[in-house]
Amino acid sequence: MLGHPRLFFLMFVFFTILSGAAILVWSPIWLWLWMVLPLLCLVGAWDLQSKHNVLRNYPILGHLRYMLEFFRPELRQYFFESDLSGRPFNREQRDIVNQRADGKPDTSPFGTRRDTSDAGYDFVQHSIVPKDVDARFKRILIGGPQCRYPYDSSRLNISAMSFGALSGNAVSAMNKGAKLGNFAQDTGEGAISPYHREHGGDLIWELGSGYFGCRNKDGSFNAEEFAEKACTDQVKMVEIKLSQGAKPGHGGLLPGSKVNREIASTRQIEVGQSCQSPASHSEFNSPEGLMHFIARLRELCGGKPVGFKLCLGKRDEFMAICKAMLETGIQPDFIVVDGAEGGTGAAPTEFEDFIGTYINEAVPFVHNCLTGIGKRDEIVLIASGKVVLGFDMVEKIALGADMCNAARPFMFAVGCIQAMRCHTNTCPTGVATQDPERAKSLDVPSKAVRVRNFHDATVKSFLDITGAMGLDSPDKLTMQHIFHRHEHGPARTYGMIHPQVESGDFLKNVIPQEYDADWNYASAEKF
Repeated sequence: MLGHPRLFFLMFVFFTILSGAAILVWSPIWLWLWMVLPLLCLVGAWDLQSKHNVLRNYPILGHLRYMLEFFRPELRQYFFESDLSGRPFNREQRDIVNQRADGKPDTSPFGTRRDTSDAGYDFVQHSIVPKDVDARFKRILIGGPQCRYPYDSSRLNISAMSFGALSGNAVSAMNKGAKLGNFAQDTGEGAISPYHREHGGDLIWELGSGYFGCRNKDGSFNAEEFAEKACTDQVKMVEIKLSQGAKPGHGGLLPGSKVNREIASTRQIEVGQSCQSPASHSEFNSPEGLMHFIARLRELCGGKPVGFKLCLGKRDEFMAICKAMLETGIQPDFIVVDGAEGGTGAAPTEFEDFIGTYINEAVPFVHNCLTGIGKRDEIVLIASGKVVLGFDMVEKIALGADMCNAARPFMFAVGCIQAMRCHTNTCPTGVATQDPERAKSLDVPSKAVRVRNFHDATVKSFLDITGAMGLDSPDKLTMQHIFHRHEHGPARTYGMIHPQVESGDFLKNVIPQEYDADWNYASAEKF
């Protein structure tokens, strides 16, 4: 039997309907507004049968709760969030990207708003005698001794973002911006789309475990198709994706709602079906197998640089890859270290939050391992993880990288407002959607200029900060240059935090105590 509140509500519904009928027959037109009451009563009656506890207990009024919850992200971002409190990127970072993309000064008044005594604060020391850094250090040559056609790369490129996760207009704007600025765009694992080809910007073809763009019907790797596409002039490098920061140890997922005919054709999959990438590759299952696959791809693409990307997980597994380099005599031309804090599309929340290694811990480890086996000078190390500012580039290169990739800042440059709807196909700016009506709002020519402007201003900032430190080359940056405050009190350099490794130490069995157990356990024959 209905409780008293519900019985009262049903009686209210009954008398409201009667009064509404009376208004229609005997009252003036302006009183027709009272007909809203019967409609609300119908809503309330429906709420009484709802599966939501709040609506059953608070008919009609309960909808206000869900309405406010729906607008909560926007309310926080626009009204309550401070300049430094936002996540994953705060307002200060987003404002700097937009100012640089618009070609405006990125100055700010009245001193820093950061708590410089807070734990986690990183900084560098300037020199009384700053240096001018030559513009040639904006670029770096990628290609080891086994590569026939090295790539002259910018120190900052667009990180992996697939057509499918991004709209065609977003991909096209980024590629045109890369062409204008003479830097490269990573395709992401979603294959090379027509939008990547449209403006002729340099491409890094990312080859994921789904082998999209060069796969057979059963999902296996198609070598002939790969060779045909990889040998085109626009493709400058090939990157094997082992794992990514947003969801390490988990295959990628493109919802079926985003898989239209164009994406299906690009990826060679079925229209409307969710596209799940396997968590691991079918072409190899061991570190030695990875090395042989690298050699095979290098031959198929005509000798261009081939490397791999990973989010650092178990340390012994990366050390196993290092041992495989020594055992097989095969090595990659570059390695992209993706930080666990990365991610441009959607990923399971727990994989985003709790799995993988933070970029500032991963890069020094990978750098030390390559140094320890005597291969550091032959392999370019690329850092990819929340690189937004010139200082971020200085920090990552000081920690061991040679150059950086960035993804989400380039999304801001083409109009992203961090609405956090990348996985819903309802992106309000047309960046991360396959809805043609939403995507067409993104003007490719103007956004391409913003992409170029942001890239150029950020690289300039990187060189300016390097010079302010008294260095005439970013190649002289080391872990000793970056100070990190663990807690309130004196800061320590990263050189004091991470072990120091000299070239070839591991070959001489000179291994830091922190690495010893993992190195001894690692095997070139298994992960």
